[in-house]
Amino acid sequence: MWIIIIAIVLFILWNITLVGYRDKHTEALDVDLSKVFCEEAKSIVLEQNSKTAILLVHGFPSTPSVYKYSSEKFFQAGMDVYAPLLPGFGTDPIAFADTTFTQWFAYLCKYYENLRSSYETLYVLGISMGGAMTLKLGETYCNTEKAPDALVSIAAPVAYNSLIRDAHIVQGNPKGDDGSEYWYGYGGIFIRAGLSLVHAMKQIRKELPKITCPLLSIHDVNDGVVPFKNQAIIKAGQKSCRFKDIQTNMEKHKHPRHALLLYRSIQGELTQTIIDFLQEKEDEADAQA
Repeated sequence: MWIIIIAIVLFILWNITLVGYRDKHTEALDVDLSKVFCEEAKSIVLEQNSKTAILLVHGFPSTPSVYKYSSEKFFQAGMDVYAPLLPGFGTDPIAFADTTFTQWFAYLCKYYENLRSSYETLYVLGISMGGAMTLKLGETYCNTEKAPDALVSIAAPVAYNSLIRDAHIVQGNPKGDDGSEYWYGYGGIFIRAGLSLVHAMKQIRKELPKITCPLLSIHDVNDGVVPFKNQAIIKAGQKSCRFKDIQTNMEKHKHPRHALLLYRSIQGELTQTIIDFLQEKEDEADAQA
């Protein structure tokens, strides 16, 4: 009995510290949209020959479908919109289980750099893991010639340790409410992929001071997936030239109150708040000109 208890304690401690952990797979991955499990899981690309673009990064184990509503609103606000499906997501959950944060982020960096070279103004927004990746993009490129013009992180985990959710495909949730019924992604427990994400959080948290561009951080106080305490950690760590944090409160709803731009009750107002934050920078630049 004591051996079992000790083993459990040691496992929990390792899950917190992840001492000695390294991503097993680091080779470059690509995305084959012909293999997605449904149309809703595909990348979203909306172009109107604008000089301004926004890159939308989905979460774990989600797909770009969470941006169906907001992508149209960003487009109507004059931006070209890119919400790419990250490699391993939206296709085969069994194959996904062997992919890593290193591979997902390398793909995202390549995608980001291609956009950065094509647009005068480039914003990045991410939800959940996508929010953590958005922060890491800021840490990687701020104070360089490829710096983003502004970042928006929604429910981003930077200090949340969990193995994270048999693997299966979720094509909408009939028991959901407020728009959560339109969530598309993977369901189940992904231990290897989850550990890879958790391991990456430590470095993201450590390098938050490298974020110097405008940053908007949004989190619901009753988030059922990523604890609200992450918002305070982001606020304390970042060194943004213009930081704003917003707390939502959706306690009356049954959904996880996590993928905020997916929920009908809040997506309209929240999307407009984001647009206002991003365009505030443009207004300031115009005034200076």
